[in-house]
Amino acid sequence: MKIYKVHIAFLVLILSFSVANAQKSKDGWQDLFNGKDLTGWKQLNGKAKYEVKDGAIVGTSVMDTPNSFLTTEKNYGDFIFECDVKVDNKLNSGIQIRSLSTPDYQNGRVHGYQVEIDPSDRAWSGGLYDEARRGWLYSLDINPEGKKAFKKDAWNKYRIEAIGNSIRTFVNGIPVADVVDDMTPSGFICLQVHAIGNKDKSLEGTQVSWKNVRIKTTNLKPSRKTNIRIVNLIPNTLVEAEKAQGWNLLYDGKSVDQWTSYAGPEFPSKRWNYNDGSITISKSDGSETGNDIITKELYGPAFEFQFQFKLTEGANSGVKYFVDKKFNSNGKSGVGLEFQVLDDERHPDAKMGKNGNRTIGSLYDIITSEKPANAIKKIGEWNLGRIVVNPDGTVQHFLNNHKVVEYVRGSQSFKDLVAQSKFKGFEGFGLSEKGYLLLQDHGDNVSFRSLKVKVLSK
Repeated sequence: MKIYKVHIAFLVLILSFSVANAQKSKDGWQDLFNGKDLTGWKQLNGKAKYEVKDGAIVGTSVMDTPNSFLTTEKNYGDFIFECDVKVDNKLNSGIQIRSLSTPDYQNGRVHGYQVEIDPSDRAWSGGLYDEARRGWLYSLDINPEGKKAFKKDAWNKYRIEAIGNSIRTFVNGIPVADVVDDMTPSGFICLQVHAIGNKDKSLEGTQVSWKNVRIKTTNLKPSRKTNIRIVNLIPNTLVEAEKAQGWNLLYDGKSVDQWTSYAGPEFPSKRWNYNDGSITISKSDGSETGNDIITKELYGPAFEFQFQFKLTEGANSGVKYFVDKKFNSNGKSGVGLEFQVLDDERHPDAKMGKNGNRTIGSLYDIITSEKPANAIKKIGEWNLGRIVVNPDGTVQHFLNNHKVVEYVRGSQSFKDLVAQSKFKGFEGFGLSEKGYLLLQDHGDNVSFRSLKVKVLSK
């Protein structure tokens, strides 16, 4: 009898060990879905229907319910995650990673990083969104090649590498997003069925499916080096991959040794502060003051300049490029092409000019920025701006990774627009081969940080 009990106990031990490791392969992968039921998962927030059909998790949309999330019962920090996804072409979905749900945050609303599943013509599948927090972190406006990765009416293979502060995504083996961020180091993984409202009744019953859902948490190695754009959200830093791509930091959070006064050889002694993680101009009388700062180096004919800026209520400023001192500005701001930095709602300049060409992100007084409503952060939050001057003369403005302006410097259409602007009296305006980068003192309280430049070869 005792021998029998020992044999039974030994058998139970072996079976328990086998079950615990049945889903773990020799190379460290572990299945998160057993293909039969939803063991290890729980549902949060919305009431969309989740079930298992033909070896896949199937989520079905339901009217008048919030975003629904089928969530792992465990949290994960560093990992590589893979799954196959198929979605109705009319339904938006996503995969949450390092996400949270706490009573003190919007009454338990799921929030955190979401890898987009987007079968629409926008084609942002694989982009990175920050659910219920900061919005888009990596839209595919900044990686057009990534838009080609997702296939409609087919299973798509997703791979997500979350290792340290790096989050990289791949769809069908094609690199789509590359983000550096430290806001949330750990959290659960979940499968989203997007909410649909009364205006979208035709979407009721549309489905998204997942299969081959697995994760690896040890011996993590990034799949390969990529050369897509990196969005680094850790202030005033460059990661090694950015350096390898040719980026240089113009401000490290403490020193302004790469900047000087537009009007003289030294950094301005009044109103500019720079040793607390941002370069900040304090408020004065609200006029153009001639107190701008410029880079010590000239940039052109092709480069990228990336910067973060934070507005106060009613503030006006600008980031200028191809600034040429041959233009006499009568003691006011340096003259050059300008990425407008403005509180559109409260500053009167937003309603001046023509057709909104003085609003945030615009090529000031020349070309109006075209931006979705969610492209602008709230006052007091940091916005990400980027100016790209390509070797072929094409210039682009990006606001929070949305492309908002595009033109060809020196083209006839560009010259025609300049001729209708306040710069019509400056012969050769915007056409210098090289120029300074400039941060404007327009008399309002505005901050800048994460100033990075990359020279582009022809």
